[in-house]
Amino acid sequence: MHLPFDILPQPDETTCGPTCLHALYCYFNQEMPLPQVIREVPMLEGGGTLAVLLACHALDKGFRATIYSYKMQLFDPTWLMPGGPDIRDRLQKQMLFKNDPKLQAASRAYLRFLDLGGQLRFEDLTLDLIRRYVKRELPIITGLSATYLYRTPREYGPLCEYDDIRGEPSGHFVVLCGYDKERRTIAVADPLLPNPVADRQIYNVPIERVLCAILLGVLTYDANLLIIQPRQERQRHASRHPDRG
Repeated sequence: MHLPFDILPQPDETTCGPTCLHALYCYFNQEMPLPQVIREVPMLEGGGTLAVLLACHALDKGFRATIYSYKMQLFDPTWLMPGGPDIRDRLQKQMLFKNDPKLQAASRAYLRFLDLGGQLRFEDLTLDLIRRYVKRELPIITGLSATYLYRTPREYGPLCEYDDIRGEPSGHFVVLCGYDKERRTIAVADPLLPNPVADRQIYNVPIERVLCAILLGVLTYDANLLIIQPRQERQRHASRHPDRG
């Protein structure tokens, strides 16, 4: 099953997240120019953004947003159990003891996400979880490890140059927009063009590689699934991409 999905190329190295979000808006016929989305989505000091910041933008625009997070540096597993503690309270208390700037920024964003009505869920990452939303015609934004997805060297410096010695793992946002159960692949809509694995923006990747890449996103504050959907049913599947004429 493949959804009729389209995505623009990201304008630079740090705008993959807003570009994926823009593609979701287009999918739901919410007209909004890509430069506007890029301008409005908060960016981190070192570049890039977080899935929760994309979710807050969607909530502000009247959408529903659900995040499945596998980021154990941010969420203790005991918080996730049925009957667990209030996550707002635990996030606030954790911020008193951990001064990492990115953890602080992510915690503040999640507090706002919850205040806006966002849903935070925890479930083992499986193909069935992804299929559940794709079968409902809901594409999934995911923050993952580009280094693992692409099987490229780690990246170094402000220009993100490949360097297998000095480099660090790199995060990236893509959209999951289909699957093939028999071939055991997932359709990936990638804002990066050109990209290291295909000469097009929508391509198929083995399920196991996608799932591993998502979980390894913990190295870069990713490791999540973001599902955005209209609060009320809208016409889907715009016949033409508004930014492509």
